[in-house]
Amino acid sequence: MSVITTTHLNFRGSAREALDFYRSVFGGHTVAVTYKDAGNVQDESEADWVMWGQVVADNGFHVMAYDVPSAMPYEQGANPFFVSVRGEDAEEISALWRRLADGSNVLRPLEPAAWAPLYGMLTDRFGVTWVLDVATPYNG
Repeated sequence: MSVITTTHLNFRGSAREALDFYRSVFGGHTVAVTYKDAGNVQDESEADWVMWGQVVADNGFHVMAYDVPSAMPYEQGANPFFVSVRGEDAEEISALWRRLADGSNVLRPLEPAAWAPLYGMLTDRFGVTWVLDVATPYNG
């Protein structure tokens, strides 16, 4: 079994543009799930913002991105990234989640999401925000 870490960049309304730019630089393909796609629209003006996105290239380049909703604090440069841990085994990701969640602030429980069999987000006791998910062919 194995897991990988991926840079997960945070934006406010420009994630799709950034992902398209990174694809133009590094190649590969882009996947972007909007808040509307996921059925999670909190603000109609943000319905087409990216809730989950990535660029993956054959050369190994992989970056993830999303648009921080206006209901959440965001200051460009202050919280520009998450650490994303991805794996193919739900038991392995769940075990990592349980250990990492100890003493952490769970922002989204580890549970099924529109783009992954399991997805969760937490901020650990050191202030680092982690995203753990089970990769599928759709999001791998």
